[in-house]
Amino acid sequence: MPADGSAARHDERTFLTGILLAAGASTRMGRPKQLLPLAGRPLLQRTLDEAAASCLDELILVLGHRAAEIRDALDLPDPARCRVVVNERYRDGQAGSLRLGLRSADPAAGAAAILLGDQPQVTADRIDRVARAFREAGALAARPIYAGTAGERIPGHPVFLARSTWAELERLGGDRGARDLLAAHPDWLCELPLGDDPPLDVDTEEDWRRAEKALLDSS
Repeated sequence: MPADGSAARHDERTFLTGILLAAGASTRMGRPKQLLPLAGRPLLQRTLDEAAASCLDELILVLGHRAAEIRDALDLPDPARCRVVVNERYRDGQAGSLRLGLRSADPAAGAAAILLGDQPQVTADRIDRVARAFREAGALAARPIYAGTAGERIPGHPVFLARSTWAELERLGGDRGARDLLAAHPDWLCELPLGDDPPLDVDTEEDWRRAEKALLDSS
């Protein structure tokens, strides 16, 4: 499908690759947030497990800072479905990790779902609902819209991007990512209002405590 917004619907069988970005140095946390215990499991294990429970056909986990330590702490899904790649230049920003993840995708992939390793509340159900909207709309991109406390619309993850858009992502640098791309191409976009609170980004000790409480309250 051309990246000009024209065209045909995605086939329901489109092979979907999940790109789980978890390469950062956790500078605000002061220690690897990927390994923070969260209701009995490392934070990154929770995000990985939710992605593995979703409809995604393969998962690319992008590590960087302290990659070997983090990988060893994880219980990875079936290696036929989940692969780990390491961004040695993770200090250059998220764009490099995103490029590496996309370049590592199966050649059969027709689209990628971009996920963040520090958002354990992005559940398999949320991933599947956005995937369904993406396929049904035949759009070049899709993302969920969450509800803010004042009723505002908050875009979030997962972000689905058809393969024909990936070349545009190759041109991004630093900490720019899918949000910047979609801001430049709103005509590509299908948005799915979920009506849910936005998932927490776990960046600080306070965020971690809030995420822990939210998980305990929901169990």
